[in-house]
Amino acid sequence: MVSYFFAIVVGIITGIITSLIGASGVMVVVPALTMLFHVNTHAAIGTSLFVDVIASLTVSYNYFKNGNVDLRAGAWIAVSSIAGAQLGAMFASQINEGSLSSLFGIFLLISGIMMLSRSSKKEGGTEKEAEKRALRFKKRWQQIVLAVIVGISIGIISGIFGAGGGVMILLALIIIMSYPLHKAIGTSTLIMSMTALSSTIGYAVRGNINLILGCFLAIGAVAGGTVGSFYANKVNEKTLQKIVSAVFICLGGMMTLLEVI
Repeated sequence: MVSYFFAIVVGIITGIITSLIGASGVMVVVPALTMLFHVNTHAAIGTSLFVDVIASLTVSYNYFKNGNVDLRAGAWIAVSSIAGAQLGAMFASQINEGSLSSLFGIFLLISGIMMLSRSSKKEGGTEKEAEKRALRFKKRWQQIVLAVIVGISIGIISGIFGAGGGVMILLALIIIMSYPLHKAIGTSTLIMSMTALSSTIGYAVRGNINLILGCFLAIGAVAGGTVGSFYANKVNEKTLQKIVSAVFICLGGMMTLLEVI
């Protein structure tokens, strides 16, 4: 019973992280499941993806109510990421337990460094400021092709490591599709739910989901995502990003060292 309580707490943290910075909860869920609940890495990643679906849908719905979801321009990233997620899930099943755990630790480190770097940059949230940061395309098809390539890449990473790709989708929407920050967060969480669902199916087919723990984690994720979304505009995003990225780097370092040692 105590373990299920901790699962709910981990879920709450996951929902809050997703709602405030648009990041996948994989960086909290997988280390928690492997180190605290002794779930094997494949099942931990599959369970994390299942929780990602619930958390992302909850968060994106709350952003949608505030008019901060626009899937039209980001549809190419959404569709291609779903296809890429199936490829990633297939690749993951071919990787042994130790290698996958080490790769995930490295993935955590890189993601934490990327988030830390992003939090140190000055990024505005208006449409005009988003357009200044966006890439310039001479033809519409060039933007579409790049969006598809980015989407497939995000999907593959999602399938292998159990990450919904929230931060990468967020950056793609801002840089490629010229989204303002709040709309980018709301839309990226919706796309993340689709990508995570595709990967979840891939892991479920291979029997790599702990459904009982996943349901308790999901309960916490819904609660954390709802509260976090409500206060999203009142929290200092950059400060939070720095704290969370530091946690990710520490967790990634711990997982990598445990496998090396």
